[in-house]
Amino acid sequence: MAASSTKTVVYAATTGNALVALTKFLAAWWTGSSAMLSEAIHSLVDTGNQLLLLYGMQRAARPPDELHPLGYGRELYFWSFVVALLMFTIGAGVALYEGVQHLIAPLQIADPLVSYVVLGCAAVFEGTSWMIALREFRKAKGDLQYYEAVLRSKDPPAFIVLFEDSAALLGLAIAFAGTFAAEQLALPWLDGAASVGIGLLLGITALVLARESKELLIGEPARPALRRSIMELVRKVPAIERAQIVLTVHLAPEQVVVALNLEFRDDLTTPEIEQATRELERLIHQAHPEVIAIFVKPEAMVQPPLRATGSWRRIGRPRE
Repeated sequence: MAASSTKTVVYAATTGNALVALTKFLAAWWTGSSAMLSEAIHSLVDTGNQLLLLYGMQRAARPPDELHPLGYGRELYFWSFVVALLMFTIGAGVALYEGVQHLIAPLQIADPLVSYVVLGCAAVFEGTSWMIALREFRKAKGDLQYYEAVLRSKDPPAFIVLFEDSAALLGLAIAFAGTFAAEQLALPWLDGAASVGIGLLLGITALVLARESKELLIGEPARPALRRSIMELVRKVPAIERAQIVLTVHLAPEQVVVALNLEFRDDLTTPEIEQATRELERLIHQAHPEVIAIFVKPEAMVQPPLRATGSWRRIGRPRE
């Protein structure tokens, strides 16, 4: 369940990375540059990653069924984690291997001008994708700092594409520096050193993305603003005297599950309690469409909610 703006970012990144990968592979074949080959592998892995993210979005959008009553939203988080693993194992691993091989047996770069032209074209493609990703991420982060926004984001494709494109631009700078230094100083091993640098850059980026995707896959709570809003909506139902939010958890960027402990007035009958519960459900779904399921436990709150006894009752969306 990803916003259309996020899909636009991923589509743009997929197109850009595919074009860049093709040109880099041709340049690496022509020049024999280790750094260029590492960059080509980097772009190829990025292209595959974008396709996996699109696949994850499509899988996550499937409706609930008997086997998955809360839907498939977390498939997006799973495939985001897979993307991070691929970046670490294939992208970083191959770049490091290629770099070490050229450090052991350096090869002179043939026709470095081709490498410079390709790196320049790649910078244009990657820069365009990066600008699109940055623009959409700025809209989503609001007043938050960038690092805080990444930590709080529930939409992995948005920050994964931004991180990948940022790493790609830094990788291009490293590849250019390695190629230029190897040519000007007549030290071909510097080309291999640049490839090692690209591998380390990819590895660090992958570890950061894996950590954030793992946290989302395990289950992160909704933002404090949503929790406060739910409590304000509870106060609008006169039949409810007290309420406690037991938990909120994201199943996808726009899918949240909420569990509440509610204490009703003692003079209410069972039908009146059910009516009050349906009214609260309507208010929450109206204000927050991303809340796909609400679990309610009516009881007197004489002990902490997580230790309370009783049975949960799920209330779903109101029928159209």
